[in-house]
Amino acid sequence: MAMTHLDQGDGLRRLLDETRSYVPADQLPLIEDAYHFAEASHAGQFRKSGEPYIIHPLDAAFTIADLQLDAVAIAAALLHDVQEDCGVPNDELKRRFGADVAQLVDGATKLERITKKSPEPQTVDAAHQAENVRKMFLAMAEDVRVVIVKLADRLHNMRTLQYLEPEKQLRVAQETMDIYAPLASRLGIWQIKWELEDLSFRYLSPDKYQEISQLIASKRTTRERYVAKVEKILVDELENQKITASVQGRAKHIYSVYEKMRKYAAQGKTFHEIYDLLALRVLADTVADCYAVLGIVHGLWRPIAGEFDDYIASPREGVYQSLHTTVMSVDHRPLEVQIRTHEMHELAEYGVAAHWRYKEGTPKDVRFEERLSWLRRLLEWQRDISHAEEFVEALKTDVFQDQVFVYTPKGEIKDLPAGATSIDFAYRIHTDLGHHCVGAKVNGRLVALNQPLQNGDVVDVVTGRGSKGPSRDWLNRNLAYVKTSHARQKIRQWFHKQERAENIDKGREQLEKELRRLGISLAECKDELLRQSPHDTLDDLYAALGFGGLSLHHTVQRLERFLSPEPPPLTPAKQLAPKQLSKSAIQVFGTGDLLTQLGRCCSPVPGDKIIGYVTRSRGVTIHRRDCFNVLHEDERERLVEVEWGRTGDLYPVAVQIEAWDRVALLRDISTIIAEEEVNMVAVRTKEREDGTTVISLTLETQGVNQLSKLLNKFEMVRGVVSAIRQRPDSIDSGDDGAASTERQ
Repeated sequence: MAMTHLDQGDGLRRLLDETRSYVPADQLPLIEDAYHFAEASHAGQFRKSGEPYIIHPLDAAFTIADLQLDAVAIAAALLHDVQEDCGVPNDELKRRFGADVAQLVDGATKLERITKKSPEPQTVDAAHQAENVRKMFLAMAEDVRVVIVKLADRLHNMRTLQYLEPEKQLRVAQETMDIYAPLASRLGIWQIKWELEDLSFRYLSPDKYQEISQLIASKRTTRERYVAKVEKILVDELENQKITASVQGRAKHIYSVYEKMRKYAAQGKTFHEIYDLLALRVLADTVADCYAVLGIVHGLWRPIAGEFDDYIASPREGVYQSLHTTVMSVDHRPLEVQIRTHEMHELAEYGVAAHWRYKEGTPKDVRFEERLSWLRRLLEWQRDISHAEEFVEALKTDVFQDQVFVYTPKGEIKDLPAGATSIDFAYRIHTDLGHHCVGAKVNGRLVALNQPLQNGDVVDVVTGRGSKGPSRDWLNRNLAYVKTSHARQKIRQWFHKQERAENIDKGREQLEKELRRLGISLAECKDELLRQSPHDTLDDLYAALGFGGLSLHHTVQRLERFLSPEPPPLTPAKQLAPKQLSKSAIQVFGTGDLLTQLGRCCSPVPGDKIIGYVTRSRGVTIHRRDCFNVLHEDERERLVEVEWGRTGDLYPVAVQIEAWDRVALLRDISTIIAEEEVNMVAVRTKEREDGTTVISLTLETQGVNQLSKLLNKFEMVRGVVSAIRQRPDSIDSGDDGAASTERQ
């Protein structure tokens, strides 16, 4: 509920009216005193919108009241900025409002400092930011209300984001999408999660936001009329069956529609085929009534195969309970129906906030502990994590992703992030089980160790007495053996204990191979490697790569802004057409807005060191710094400094694959390219007399990172001998005695 100048005066009265229904009367004075103290402390302060500052904490307090948290949390929301912005000592808050309120304000203030004292994105120290995130979760472990107050604070900031500068809008929106919306989701506070996602999406992808908004709005009247029609049919049938339940239409949020559209687009489906744009929610009195309602729904309309989930029998995240089914209803249109009890609905909507609606010692406290089990597990893991960056990695991969729920052979349920494998499952059970894993049976069948697990899978880990421990391939992200940071950390620890000499050899081999494939010289980049790593010598760096203490992917990623391939000689080979770049793709220093295009002679991609050449009629052409034409340019004054900017554009890059020729080889390679959503603009195959073939591809990639991932996947294809970035001097070159076939 947003406040304005006109209703500021009666804001306190409205807040008290809203809280009076559930807050004991003797605690209302605490809220009133906190409001008056905050109003006096913020007197003379204004927000970017021009509103008096008190509007902000008042709005946060309304959000806390909507969640029906206790008076202490509401008071803390009203006071959450007085310590940071008004210089009020925490001791004074403790004296005036009690230790609980003071503790919450102090915790929320520390979280405020995370954002307010952080530098701009281009100068952010990643380690410092990561350490702040770790501190936030430690504070949440002490009292989760601290973070709920912070979510309420962030929600109002997002509602008024239009008053900030565009660059800050993007930074705040991205931070909200990465941290705060997933955090609200994990705490089960869905009403805040949806709004944070929609508001962030509005600034991060304004064109897509408007497109989906218009699509939804264009069909709103028809959709509401249809939902009302099927709602009446279901209500009438429930009355006939003597079942008491409330039925209501369920709104679909813009960002969730966007996520559905992305998923459906991959399946060749359109916006109009999204099943749960039309949805009903049924709230029944008992669990038995829920299943009775399900039977009635399936009796009225035919259920769609594969679109039923029983989260009552198998709660999601151990807590969320509901029946989800999608049926082909009136006029053969898909309709999603969610069925749950009133208690389940309350827990689903309010999450951990529902804990404060009940007195201590009731069964609801058990649910509260279950809801935060992931937090306890994360904090246990962080004791084994030395770097805060690894903690943030664990947070994003193990916590802030969709979950799958799988079973042990004994029937125990385990939650894992979507995409997790049998190896992740093994390490979740016990570290030794993971170390000695040699295979896995899923639903009684042997499967590949990097096969992602699905909801409801029963996983049986196969161990071997002769197992020598985990494979180094498990740490290769491109091979996708391990999803969770927890399993990755345990594997790294195992390799760290192995012989140093072996780790050095393995690390050197891995790094040299990766650099060679990307056309980067180790001799040229070794100084930069050491400068970007925490290690003093190359042997230390190799050892860290060998046991997995350093990620090969991240190590090479740090190089891409500084290095480029070895200078190629100039050849008269046919070149690709230049690709025009958006203004954000290249930053040209010392000039106004100029048209930029990629040089056809060297085809730079993000990660290469680049320089601009001011042409006479076509703006600025972008070359690699080691391009032959740049090195031999006589008019040096026409060269300008440029750098890669923030962009989502695609760049052409040549790739050469050598393989033993076989049926469907090109199809398998094309499948990988399609799965990675990379555009292939040209392909040439050269067949050799020895039974091998050379496949030259031109791919439009997003840069060196995506290219590295593709090269790894190409090498996993049966029959492939090598996959490397092709040197410009070899493009279109002949191959003695080879039969050549070109397909465009």
